[in-house]
Amino acid sequence: MFTKKLMLLRFHSHFLTPPYFFPKLLLSSTSTLSFRRITTACSAAVISSHSLSSTSYGPSLQKGTLPLKPHQNPILNSAINPPQQAQTPENGDEIPFEEDHFTRVFEIAAIRVPSERCFELEGRIRGHLLNWPRVSNIARVPGDEIDEEVQGLLMEDKGLGTEEENEVEKAVSRRIYGKAEGDGEELSGVLYRDKLAKEFNARGFVIEECEGEGENVGGDLSGLLGDEFKGRKWRGSTRLLLLDETYAGKKFDELPEAVKAAFMEGSSEATKSSCELVRCNLTLSYDYWSNDEVLEALLPKDMIIPSAFETVGHIAHLNLKEEHLPYKKVIAKVVLDKNKPKIQTVVNKIEAISNDFRTMELEVLAGNHSLVTILSENGLRFQIDLAKVYWNSRLSTERQRLISCFTSDDVLCDVFSGVGPIAISAAKKVKRVYANDLNPYAVDYLERNTVLNKLERKIKVFNMDGRRFIEAIFSSETHPVTQVVMNLPNNAVEFLDAFRGIFSYKTRERKLTLPMIHVYGFSKAEDPEFDFHERIRVALEEAAVAVEMRRVRAVAPGKWMLCASFVLPEKEEDKVQEKVGSVGYVAK
Repeated sequence: MFTKKLMLLRFHSHFLTPPYFFPKLLLSSTSTLSFRRITTACSAAVISSHSLSSTSYGPSLQKGTLPLKPHQNPILNSAINPPQQAQTPENGDEIPFEEDHFTRVFEIAAIRVPSERCFELEGRIRGHLLNWPRVSNIARVPGDEIDEEVQGLLMEDKGLGTEEENEVEKAVSRRIYGKAEGDGEELSGVLYRDKLAKEFNARGFVIEECEGEGENVGGDLSGLLGDEFKGRKWRGSTRLLLLDETYAGKKFDELPEAVKAAFMEGSSEATKSSCELVRCNLTLSYDYWSNDEVLEALLPKDMIIPSAFETVGHIAHLNLKEEHLPYKKVIAKVVLDKNKPKIQTVVNKIEAISNDFRTMELEVLAGNHSLVTILSENGLRFQIDLAKVYWNSRLSTERQRLISCFTSDDVLCDVFSGVGPIAISAAKKVKRVYANDLNPYAVDYLERNTVLNKLERKIKVFNMDGRRFIEAIFSSETHPVTQVVMNLPNNAVEFLDAFRGIFSYKTRERKLTLPMIHVYGFSKAEDPEFDFHERIRVALEEAAVAVEMRRVRAVAPGKWMLCASFVLPEKEEDKVQEKVGSVGYVAK
């Protein structure tokens, strides 16, 4: 639930002075940012700042003005200094910042048009509209959804006197807004919708009307419903087309011919008279700006913005560098703010994975402290505790690629299954799955996830060392294993020695099935494929192994994650003896 306005559009009869540009925002708990109406004494500075950014287009924290607070003297306010740079935090202290410091007001022009023509005109002059990210080119006017009975009252000229006109205004105001000046009535449906729009407006902006006059396309001035309704006729439901920012301050005659032609051609005099050029203030608050824009303003100038993070359910998993650690709480707050409600917790990895269970030490930086979450992948649901088990969402595509290689006749052996992202996904496709992990917490969640996805009948779960698991499965298998997955990149290749002589002295009446092995590993070598292939060959004690090698992703500069797929070589001592009649055995 958003509690802050994303954008606020106000109408004024006159534009403010040219924008005053502020230097880069710096972290400060005591600084005060405020709107500055530029006086003649500082006009030179304004012009200089304006010229520096004249080539930039679109919204920016380096542009616009700061909003004027209620009852604030604009002259005195202009003397307030910009925020000073805060000292680098010590002892892990959090550096606070105020969200109000990110509010910017932009002066733009708009044309008020009848609501029934707004989409037609938008298409005709799209290249001349504002076209800012996350800001609709069409803005609504509050109170334009009143019923037909009230519309008729507004359209008719009753010929009433001044006192009677005021009574009519109050009656209409009560009908639309639920109250008039001095009334204590609750908000009407129209006003209540406007109020909700300010808090939940998914389009990113709302409108507040201020008293003022605009330039009518036909040359006449007209008022708006509300405080500006001075007994004049209401012209019906209208919308605003927000014009290109470079048109701010221009009169209608100064607009491009294409814009004027779009409004003048094919329009009746009544329609032309209802089109009005208005001057507006577009206010963008903290909630409007993106994660990168806010962090760029908060962090030191030369620091790389940590914009990427892994999403695990409701958890954002950061991997901050050393230079980011003094600002970790600020970074986490921004990430949390900009990704709500999907993200509810922000964590950072303190140390690299170094234990046998593949778990990592995490620090909760923002949000709630629950690391138990449910996530979806490939149409399946997985429950995990990120503090006790391993999960990597970045491998989702690789897991789907691997599973696409399996068939309905395959029997899968997942040696290092974790909570089951491969085993459970494969169980939907293959005949049978044997899943194992050394981490008892991972096995617990693996069993939960098999039930959660109703696949417990196709998966048999083990909790043992990888070598023992391989030996146990291949020595007492009911279903011949055809696919083996070894996704433990740190040292999975070291477990390949468990396959040496795995079929020795087995006597079977059916043909031996040699499984396809898929083993993952890291390499920092100049030729990572050759390096990984050599390690596989040494582990299997083979002179040559036909391997299909694939680079999965670069996990760090100069460090690759690879997947090697190959059919387990059949050694001479592994050749199975076959029965010949009832006399004896011969080698295959």
